[in-house]
Amino acid sequence: MIRQQITIQETPEIIVHKPFEKTNKYIEIVTIPTSTKKIAVGIDLNVELILEILSKNYEKVCVTIIKNEDDLQTLVNKKPDLVFSGIKYFEFKKEKIWFSDYLKNHNIDYISSNKNAFENEYDKNLAKEIVQKENINTAKFFTTQPDEHVTESSLPVTFPLFLKPVEKNNPEDINAQSVVFDFKKYQAKVLDIYNNQKSRTLVENYLSGKEYSVSILENKSKNILMILPVEIIAVKNKNGHKILDFDARKSTLEEVTEVIDKKIKKELCLVAINSFRALSGKTMGKISIKMSFNGILHFLEADFMPSFDEGYFYKAFQINENLSYEEMILRITNAALSSPKEEI
Repeated sequence: MIRQQITIQETPEIIVHKPFEKTNKYIEIVTIPTSTKKIAVGIDLNVELILEILSKNYEKVCVTIIKNEDDLQTLVNKKPDLVFSGIKYFEFKKEKIWFSDYLKNHNIDYISSNKNAFENEYDKNLAKEIVQKENINTAKFFTTQPDEHVTESSLPVTFPLFLKPVEKNNPEDINAQSVVFDFKKYQAKVLDIYNNQKSRTLVENYLSGKEYSVSILENKSKNILMILPVEIIAVKNKNGHKILDFDARKSTLEEVTEVIDKKIKKELCLVAINSFRALSGKTMGKISIKMSFNGILHFLEADFMPSFDEGYFYKAFQINENLSYEEMILRITNAALSSPKEEI
C-alpha cells in the first residue's frame, strides 16, 4: 500500500545561466588528497569537470583538499554558500566526523543527506524495517550468520532466497551464488559473507521480476520534484538468473531503458519518493526497486550518495529528460542552494 499521493512534474524548468550572468554565490568543491591513504568515505567526483561547470555559472568556485581537522575548520571559516562534495564522513585519529552534519552546524549548505539518512540507507536491514513501517512493499526478510539457523525448518522465509551483506560492503559479494534454492547453498553463502565481510547476512525472498532504478532530485523552495525511473535489463548469469551481480555490473552489458508503461512509471515514482522520505533523504538519491513474479513493486535499497558519472543516477536524467551531465550538476547545485535551512 502506498501512503502518499504526489504530483510529478514531467518537464521541470531547465535552469541555464549564461556566462555573463553568473549567480552571486560562493561554492567550495571539497575532496581529499589522492596520494594519501583513504581518510574519508563517499564517492569520487570528477573535480576538474565540476569545477569547470560551476565556474561558468557562479561568481566564486574553489577547490579545497581536506587532509585533517584543521582544514575542516579553515573551510567553514571561509563561509561558502555551498559545499559540493561526495564525502560522507572523515576519519581522523579514529574519530568519525559526518561531513554534512559538521557543515549544518556551521550553517553551510551541502548537496547530500545527513548522518541519520546515511545510517538508514547503509544498513539494509534497518532500511527495510523503516520502509515496511510506512506500508511500502519490500520482500520478506531476516538476518543471520553461520550456525544461527541450523535447519531449513528454522528459516523464517521460504526458498528461493536472495542473500547479501547487511551493510554496504564489497560489491563482489553479490554474485551468482546470491540466489539460492536449497539449504546447503544457503549455508555456504552465509558462511562466505561472514568470512569475507565479517558481516551478518540479509536474507530475503528472491524477486524474479523486472528491476528498476529511480533517481530523485528535490528542490523544495522552487517546488520542483524530479522522479526519474529507468528499467535495468541484466543479462543472464552463469546460473541463468537476471540479477545485477558483480559480474553484470563489471561487464556493463546490462541495458538501461525508459519505463514506457505509464501505470508502472507512476507506481515506481510513488514507491521511490515515499521510500526516500521515509529514510530521511535530502535533495538527491537513488532508490532500487524490483518487481515480483506477479507484478508487485518492492523496495530493495537506497543510495543517498550515488555516483554522478556512468551509473544509473545520471542515466535516469539522460533517458527521462535528455539532460547533459552539465545540466544535471547545475540542477543538483541549485536544489542544494535552495534547500530550506535545517534546525541545528
